[in-house]
Amino acid sequence: MRLLFAAVFILYFSAGSATTEYDGYNDFVEEDYGPLLDYKDPHWCHSPGLINGEVTCHSPRGAAYRSTLDTRCEMSCDRGYRLVGKSSIHCLASRRWSGTSYCRKMRCHVLPLIPHGRYTCTHGFMVDSRCDFTCNAGYRIGGQHSRTCQRGGSWSGAQPDCEDTDPPKIKCPPSRLKVAEPGKLSAMVSWDPPAASDTADKLLEVILVGQEPGTDFQAGASIIRYKVYDQARNRAACKFIVRVEVRRCPELASPLQGYLTCSSDGNNYGATCEYHCEGGYEPRGVSTRVCQFNRSWGGEPAECVPMEIKSDVKTVSALLDQFHEKRRLLILTAPNISDPDYQLQNLMIQKSDCGLDLRHVTVIELLGSPPRETGRIKEGLLSSEAIEGLRQVFRISRTYFSMLLLDKLGLDRERFITPMASDELFSYIDNFLLDEEERERLELHRDFCD
Repeated sequence: MRLLFAAVFILYFSAGSATTEYDGYNDFVEEDYGPLLDYKDPHWCHSPGLINGEVTCHSPRGAAYRSTLDTRCEMSCDRGYRLVGKSSIHCLASRRWSGTSYCRKMRCHVLPLIPHGRYTCTHGFMVDSRCDFTCNAGYRIGGQHSRTCQRGGSWSGAQPDCEDTDPPKIKCPPSRLKVAEPGKLSAMVSWDPPAASDTADKLLEVILVGQEPGTDFQAGASIIRYKVYDQARNRAACKFIVRVEVRRCPELASPLQGYLTCSSDGNNYGATCEYHCEGGYEPRGVSTRVCQFNRSWGGEPAECVPMEIKSDVKTVSALLDQFHEKRRLLILTAPNISDPDYQLQNLMIQKSDCGLDLRHVTVIELLGSPPRETGRIKEGLLSSEAIEGLRQVFRISRTYFSMLLLDKLGLDRERFITPMASDELFSYIDNFLLDEEERERLELHRDFCD
């Protein structure tokens, strides 16, 4: 027969005890001991604290309790601080809080330096610190003037920069006066190009507006400009004047019965003027004068005096050489002085003597036959040898009236066998014997004989 034993267990539960008793016939077992849970203990856990923060607790026993069992506390940090750890903790049965937290000072990253500027901050790089930006002289802030460290650890706004507002500096050389070179209306003028500087840029391009240095400048004033830009397109400019002066002498008067030919511009420094006399006249004095630097002419003016004609030479060549390239000859011949054609022509020649002289014409008369034959140039009588030579060389007849016109080279250009009016004679000479220069001078003096 098997015996069955019934075990009688008595279980005691006591608030606040972790002990369990087993009551039987044979044994008693005691288990681990635990603290009694007391929800009425106002300081079950130590009072929570948070430096630079705030703890807000909710206790089952009411708002007046902060550390009773099962109290839950919310952790928050002051402005400028960030919570590290649990944001919510509660009081455990082990009399400890469920976690720990602390407040760490919040910071923004270090702001980079800005070229050509700087910044100052009220509280370094901490939250709410304001950093104000300033630029060096010649620059201005581009963007916001300040940035503030925000709660999230970022800076407000965008990073500004310093913009170049100071234009470059450039200084031109002084204005200059140059005297035109001798015989010229210009002068070579040189100068060193100006150097430019800038607060920001080291390499600047200087632009010339005007004529290059080392070139010929014409008389008068020339404005030379230089301009320069920096990388920010700030502009600077300067200018100066190059003046070329042409020193001049008083204008020379043409000599009576003559004219002047001058080099360059006529009366400028270095110009040379040469005196020329009309046909039948010779210069007396210095024939060339030069305009000096002191605005005066060198030497004394020349005069044009009538050329000395030697009528008593023995040969026709000696006679004609005196007129070569100087005068034209009009040889008038008649059988005798009473010849009517001669008398008529002689009368017209006397009235047109001034016009003939303007055209460089000298009249030679051959009258009669040997042994009473005469030849003359104005009041000068020709030798019989010269008379005969003229008749032989140019085949001039003694038996009838005629006129022979020779050019300045002594060439036979025209013969007339009847008297000719002055206007007709002048027209022929003007059209066929005068060169361009002689025609121009004739136009200038056409009224001289009126």
